[in-house]
Amino acid sequence: MRAIPRRLFLYAVWSCALLPGCRTNESPEKQVDDLEITASVKSKLASELGLSTVPNIAVNSTNGVVTLSGQVDSAGTRSKAESIAREVPKVKSVVNNLQVTSP
Repeated sequence: MRAIPRRLFLYAVWSCALLPGCRTNESPEKQVDDLEITASVKSKLASELGLSTVPNIAVNSTNGVVTLSGQVDSAGTRSKAESIAREVPKVKSVVNNLQVTSP
């Protein structure tokens, strides 16, 4: 089993203490993995889709399942966001709830 950096573990525990939606069905290690996955997906979306698109996309990860939600400007952007999320390490599957809105 790999060691978890102490600061990430403390961040996960601290976040759960402050957030009412803490997932108690996940171990702290899984919660840290999900935090890493979410951060990686958001970072890749920003670099590949552009900073103006990212605020419109919410990313959530639970047990390696990434859920994308929000609004995008085209079907191509919707598809690209899903493929970007699938490329992130530790992602098991992607639920794409992004909706295409007219510009």
